[in-house]
Amino acid sequence: MSQPDNLVSSDLEDLILVNENDESIGTMPKRACHEADGRLHRAFSVFLFNEQGDVLLQKRSEQKMLWPMYWSNACCSHPRDGETSEEAAHRRLQQELGIKAELTFLYKFQYHARYEDVGSEHELCWVWIGRAEAEDVDPNIHEIAEWRFFSKEELNQELDFNPEAYTPWMKMEWQRIFEDHRETLELL
Repeated sequence: MSQPDNLVSSDLEDLILVNENDESIGTMPKRACHEADGRLHRAFSVFLFNEQGDVLLQKRSEQKMLWPMYWSNACCSHPRDGETSEEAAHRRLQQELGIKAELTFLYKFQYHARYEDVGSEHELCWVWIGRAEAEDVDPNIHEIAEWRFFSKEELNQELDFNPEAYTPWMKMEWQRIFEDHRETLELL
């Protein structure tokens, strides 16, 4: 299937199906990967921090099939067939936020989360971090409803008192970043 080159994520994109060892086992259109219980596919998440250590979050567009209008990390999406996770992360950062940033790989993990009766995320997700400042951000209004920087304390408080406003993968990743990768954050 051809890959759209526009700046909006498309249900026509083919995603990379993987096994539990992150080995490619084929491709499938994005919508099919997310229907019902979903099919395990490769994904990535990017967390961007400013010089003060605040983290950039975006509120997902109301046009998103899964978790529309939920707060999430700076960027999360899928590599295309033949594209590395890092290449895809750079492509989507540019398309969604207008940002070019150096990225550091932290870890990858598998998760499965169901969104109401609409569908599921079933992903083997690569997690990246980088640095960006507010003046770097030029959001794509078709992908992002809102964005802002949160201090670590503010976000932790939000996650304690209002967890239902955040995507499940973001909550899992945020916790692990500070449990297992604090030293890498300090090098940003």
